[in-house]
Amino acid sequence: MRIISGKYKGKRLSAPKKLPVRPTTDMAKEGLFNILNNQYNFSELSVLDLFAGTGNISYEFASRGTNNITAVDAHYACTGYIKSTANELDFSIETIKSDVYSYLEKVKHKVDIIFADPPYDFTKEQFLKIAELVFKNKLLLDDGLLIIEHSKHTLLEDAPNFDNSRKYGGSVFSFFKNE
Repeated sequence: MRIISGKYKGKRLSAPKKLPVRPTTDMAKEGLFNILNNQYNFSELSVLDLFAGTGNISYEFASRGTNNITAVDAHYACTGYIKSTANELDFSIETIKSDVYSYLEKVKHKVDIIFADPPYDFTKEQFLKIAELVFKNKLLLDDGLLIIEHSKHTLLEDAPNFDNSRKYGGSVFSFFKNE
């Protein structure tokens, strides 16, 4: 895994092999950040990274100047790796070890972007539950964006608040906005 752009452009990171993760591919991540780069000033964003895994997406935001990042994952080894890497790179990333659904039920602050990269073998209902909790609990700022990464075999186009999607290889980013 590597950081695509920003302060640490080109830096390669090696996560421990034992982590239960499937990091977003560099090709997909580059495509996603090209889209976001045209819409946002990264230094002004607040970001919530759900199912953060290795912290791949959090590091990309941080390298581009985002200072308000929260990374949530249920696995202690994942949050530990993110915390140590963030410290090493001097990134401002708050790590929280929590079940994502429980976290979404109790969190109170709103953010600009929520990125969720749950396991690809989730059911459609499990993916939709993320969006449901985000919008029910009003976790996005007015112009905020929820991005859910999923397999090309999962279709979320009929979900409430769905805006559009982009496909990169076997990965799809579905974008959701406030109505």
